[in-house]
Amino acid sequence: MILLQEILVFIIFAVAVGYMVTKFIWKPAFLKGKKGNEKSCGMSGCGCD
Repeated sequence: MILLQEILVFIIFAVAVGYMVTKFIWKPAFLKGKKGNEKSCGMSGCGCD
């Protein structure tokens, strides 16, 4: 049972460190969002697209 708890703690720690790295240090391409067409959708230029 103690081994299982240690494994779970390690997994949670690894996920937390990975989150902090992607949040503050390195932004992978799949987390940046799409950078497609940035034109407005109509005559008013409201950018509602």
